[in-house]
Amino acid sequence: MARAFPNRNAEGSSRLLLLIAANMLIASCVSVTRSLPTRLSYAPRHLCLLAAASPKPVQNKSFPCPLWSASFSFCLDRRPKSTTSSAAPPPSSMAFAADSLDSNPLLHDFAFPPFDVVEPKHVRPGIRELLRKLESDLENLERTVEPTWPRLVVPLEKIMDRLQVVWGIVNHLKSVKDSPELRSAIEEVQPEKVKFQLRLGQSKPIYDAFKAIQNSSSWSTLSDARKRIVEAQIKEAVLSGVALEDEQRKKFNEIEQELEKLSQKFSENVLDATKKFEKLITDKKEIEGLPATALGLAAQTAALKGHENASAENGPWMITLDAPSYIPVMQHAKNRSLREEVYRAYVMRASSGDLDNTPIIGQILKLRLEKAKILGYKNYAEVSMAMKMATVDRAAELLEKLRSASWDPAVQDMEDLKTFAGNAGAAEANQLTHWDITFWSERLRESKYDINEEELRPYFSLPKVMDGLFGLAKKLFDINIETADGLAPVWNNDVKFYSVKDSSNNPIAYFYFDPYSRPSEKRGGAWMDEVFARSYVLARDGAPVRLPIAHMVCNQTPPVGDKPSLMTFREVETVFHEFGHALQHMLTKQDEGLVAGIRGIEWDAVELPSQFMENWCYHRNTLMSIAKHYETGEPLPEEVYQRLVAAKTFRAGSLSLRQIRFSSVDLELHTKYIPNGPESIFDIDQRVGRMTQVIPVLPEDRFLCSFSHIFAGGYAAGYYSYKWAEVLSADAFSAFEDAGLDSDKTIRETGHRFRETILALGGGRSPLEVFVEFRGREPSPEPLLRHNGLLPVPASA
Repeated sequence: MARAFPNRNAEGSSRLLLLIAANMLIASCVSVTRSLPTRLSYAPRHLCLLAAASPKPVQNKSFPCPLWSASFSFCLDRRPKSTTSSAAPPPSSMAFAADSLDSNPLLHDFAFPPFDVVEPKHVRPGIRELLRKLESDLENLERTVEPTWPRLVVPLEKIMDRLQVVWGIVNHLKSVKDSPELRSAIEEVQPEKVKFQLRLGQSKPIYDAFKAIQNSSSWSTLSDARKRIVEAQIKEAVLSGVALEDEQRKKFNEIEQELEKLSQKFSENVLDATKKFEKLITDKKEIEGLPATALGLAAQTAALKGHENASAENGPWMITLDAPSYIPVMQHAKNRSLREEVYRAYVMRASSGDLDNTPIIGQILKLRLEKAKILGYKNYAEVSMAMKMATVDRAAELLEKLRSASWDPAVQDMEDLKTFAGNAGAAEANQLTHWDITFWSERLRESKYDINEEELRPYFSLPKVMDGLFGLAKKLFDINIETADGLAPVWNNDVKFYSVKDSSNNPIAYFYFDPYSRPSEKRGGAWMDEVFARSYVLARDGAPVRLPIAHMVCNQTPPVGDKPSLMTFREVETVFHEFGHALQHMLTKQDEGLVAGIRGIEWDAVELPSQFMENWCYHRNTLMSIAKHYETGEPLPEEVYQRLVAAKTFRAGSLSLRQIRFSSVDLELHTKYIPNGPESIFDIDQRVGRMTQVIPVLPEDRFLCSFSHIFAGGYAAGYYSYKWAEVLSADAFSAFEDAGLDSDKTIRETGHRFRETILALGGGRSPLEVFVEFRGREPSPEPLLRHNGLLPVPASA
């Protein structure tokens, strides 16, 4: 997550403060939410813990059980019990025959998804049979629908959720356990799935029933959550093409099918291009400067690729474009030519040959524009903003003000870097370019704050970090998180499973955590998504609700040799970030499934809990609870903690501009780009780059070809959301600052209020209303500006 920037212009800060305040007021006028899952698209919100020397847990096998069980207690009581995940064997897996629908794991009822036994051979028959059943259910709903909750929303939620759960299993496995066979199976059935989603989204009987509820005399008696559901479903139906006739609807549906296919291909190309780059190094001089952890990982990668005798000390070493390999090279490799080679490979991923995403991007943008025009909008950004807090103009205005405020600090950052590199005798000091910036920034940070990120790794072992994170969750939200390995099947032995319990020790949620990078089968980045959502409709066996389940996926440095995963501070922040998303999903008290947890929250507010949790990485008591040397148990020295806090806004202007570049090019492509027009997509990126990068973007830079957020994720014309939500998250954390971060009592009290509002209410209320209920007022940009150095930071008490 990019940090914002120090203040160099008080007048500009005042204007920025007023603008953000105005933006948040404008947002209060928007009340319609983006339901997730919608009746058309099921886009993810993408939102360990044992030492390597410990025996790896045996993957538990699937145990057929009622899918709709709320707390699972009735079902799980019938299961063989395990006292510990390592001491007792897990239940045996059912025997599944590929050619039998009765034995297809995707079609079984289950307490937890059968991640361990779903194979590519199950996808085609399983999804097709599911769609056949759901089509029958939909036809029955359309025949019998009435404008009442039991005869409309209840059966509709069951249809939507079943598809969400089953397709979610398949789609998740593609992200974490990819294979050519799985890709082929998904590619074959995906058009059929999209066809059903379009059929559901364009159902006139369902749309008319929702309109009838909205226009009925009983409208005023509905709860806020139910009103939000009705409003969202009507809006989504319009955006899904319910009002289109004949030829227009046919064209619209063709576009949706093609867009789904193109996004899948884009994502596959990025993964394959990332995997394709491998650089084997045999001369240790070529990798001088790389820390021991990076050398160990490079040797381990080489060994996995057939160089059996590879060692951290003697090599050979294999460099890849996977983040745990790429980032240390850019930060620490003294070999400038190596940095250049790796950097160029990274920014040119998926831009040539069979993996070239350039024509795919062009087609995606062309089809999105056509879709917008069919729906009556000027451009796709307007379609995207229809379900968000912001508007196109307000988002663009905010980005420009942030860009303007960040520019001078970023220029100064570059001057500081040139001076430092010159004093260090660097020949390239006056010609620093992209593959030099990260390297010399790390040297300057080490010099200025006496912080070496690699030397901090031993203090951030994954087991200790997770223990501290769970301890913080208990203090803030009065929950207990316990290991539940063996309870649910997993897709990889490194995946951990947890139970979340309330103060009475009753389970209220569960989550999976997949922490480590696996470049051969797992896509990059970090994300959280739902497995099950909380819902009273889907409760069974006498339980009041079905409990929520989430999964968190990261790509951090795996254990090397007999050492546990030793994390960088950035990786610590990433885990806290994704856990914030998971908390909003798991701690919801909203029983209406269509607006529970992360569902139904406007996209530009969904980052609030995640960015909020990042702030705790700098809270002294929290950091000291996780920062303990993995061998000696010694805590992080106090002076090191103070330097970490001081370095929080280091090069903040430059990092802010980086995020603004991504956000701005996203908006430009979805508002100004003309297919086959005078400007290519790369021309637009170059133009934006000149305004947002102190060092011009390389002419051959093709970062757009791997910009999965907007071409294969849910952030098209929405990347600005990170900055928008930062206003909310910084202000939310400031409530704890105001209450007193040194007092456990006030932290608990404020945490309780945060849980009962931000985390509990889900999409059942508008984000602004929820924020006001927590904070007692509308959002203020002052905390964001202060946290990022744009306002003076008060002296600590």
